[in-house]
Amino acid sequence: MGTELGDFLKARRRELSPAAAGLPDDGRRRVPGLRREEVAQLASISPDYYTRLEQGRRRAGEPVLDALARVLRLDPDERAYLFELSGKDAGRPRPRRVQRVQPQLRRLLDDLTGTPAFVLGRCTDILAWNPLGAALFTDFARLPATERNFVRLVFCDPGVRAMYLDWEYAARACVAQLRMEAARDPDDPRLITLVGELSVRDRDFRRWWGDHRVAVRTAGTKALRHPIAGDLDLDWSTLTDAADPEQQLIALTAAPGSAAHDGLRLLAASQRDAGRGTG
Repeated sequence: MGTELGDFLKARRRELSPAAAGLPDDGRRRVPGLRREEVAQLASISPDYYTRLEQGRRRAGEPVLDALARVLRLDPDERAYLFELSGKDAGRPRPRRVQRVQPQLRRLLDDLTGTPAFVLGRCTDILAWNPLGAALFTDFARLPATERNFVRLVFCDPGVRAMYLDWEYAARACVAQLRMEAARDPDDPRLITLVGELSVRDRDFRRWWGDHRVAVRTAGTKALRHPIAGDLDLDWSTLTDAADPEQQLIALTAAPGSAAHDGLRLLAASQRDAGRGTG
């Protein structure tokens, strides 16, 4: 855990210019960003104390973490990530149960006949979906359970990857959200396996994972180009299950009368026709 914290602190201070931190720049810096001594000075702690933090040999209390978040200009998600990293005890194992979709979310999925939706669990594993959700992205049922993961699909499935009109933006957002998962449970074997696989298979993932960007998004817009439904600007939002906060239902909608709304209706009709054809 100390390595994660140290890497995050180093990545953030190297991105912060002396001018942004209110410090003079003599133009003779060998590396970009702030020096350790400068971060320590601005945070009102000793250089030795800060060095030990980056090296994972010291834990910081809340006042120091607040000071570092201020000095490094961390946004709210990055600040939360810093506190998550600092508050974990890597030596205390805890049981990890297999996630199964909550019954109430399953019923809600079944009722959303005109809205693509799916349920994400830990590490963005796809726990359940409705027919229109599968028609929009991919036939999740044909995938082995270990490969039903949203971040994995965005990086490794050519069909899903090609649908995003701005794939890099979407992919980087996925990595940032997965980074937050890493702060909550860095020793999760599922997470370690997923990150290891994607780091080997995709150099962009490997590079962006090393940037230590973090984000928590509960709503947004996906710009997709679907082979049947055409161009779709879909608003997505999340519903977190109270019985298991690690499960979220993701629903994608379009404004009535919009081209995307018509596209979803076309996709739903195509999906129904396909079902009748195989029945």
